[in-house]
Amino acid sequence: MTEHVDGQMPDFADVEGSGVAHRVLGTTMPVLEVALETGQNVISQGGELSWMTSTIQMSTSTSGAGSSGVMGVLKRAVAGGTLFMTEFTAVGGRGVVAFATKMPGHIKAIAVDSTREYMVSRHGFMAATPGVSLNVAFQQKLGTGIFSGNGFILQRISGSGTAWIELSGELVTYDLAPGEVMKVHPGHVGLFEASVSLDIERVKGIKNMLFGADTLFLAKLTGPGKVYLQTLTLPGLAHAISPYIATGEGPTASGPGGLRINLGGFTG
Repeated sequence: MTEHVDGQMPDFADVEGSGVAHRVLGTTMPVLEVALETGQNVISQGGELSWMTSTIQMSTSTSGAGSSGVMGVLKRAVAGGTLFMTEFTAVGGRGVVAFATKMPGHIKAIAVDSTREYMVSRHGFMAATPGVSLNVAFQQKLGTGIFSGNGFILQRISGSGTAWIELSGELVTYDLAPGEVMKVHPGHVGLFEASVSLDIERVKGIKNMLFGADTLFLAKLTGPGKVYLQTLTLPGLAHAISPYIATGEGPTASGPGGLRINLGGFTG
């Protein structure tokens, strides 16, 4: 099989030393390809698969990512995960399985062990090697209108192995010194090391709350540790495209997949 993609084709590599090689293809809408030797496997949440070669076999169940039993599955679901996990295994030869991003952004590989654990936004987990665990880490209700009323939920990634994280938009990294603080719009919090502490603060001042910000709360991140911020937020994207989604007023046209597009906002 010969692959053809626009631009330079990177080689598969096991930079994290977990025994599983991978590569990221593309820029704006990247895709993760994981190369598995016979007997090797990776896990992902249900519905993440983009494509795979014929030597890859998939098995879906409620267990996986360190969760088993009813309570383990429910905790994973509360953390923003799915009820089912899928395991992809290479059988009878080398194989490749791919997971594409759902938003424009980046795919970041992280090495996880007893000294390196991470917190990730609720929809950031893409795939991992079998020794990685995924659990609810932080949940706090931020009020109506914040994340569609779902609150602020983070997943904790622990165990041992490699995990791949999907981050939206551009990726900005800060290395916070002990005690150093950064206050961030909750939607821009993508990934950070577990050594970083997190608190939620209400924006101070009536004028600031009413006119100065699009959120009433900020995430307070305190070092030490690395923080990875994402420039694109789902609420921000929804707000940007909402004027072009049909509401029953003005002329419309059918877009891809039957999407009704509002043409009333275009002039000239």
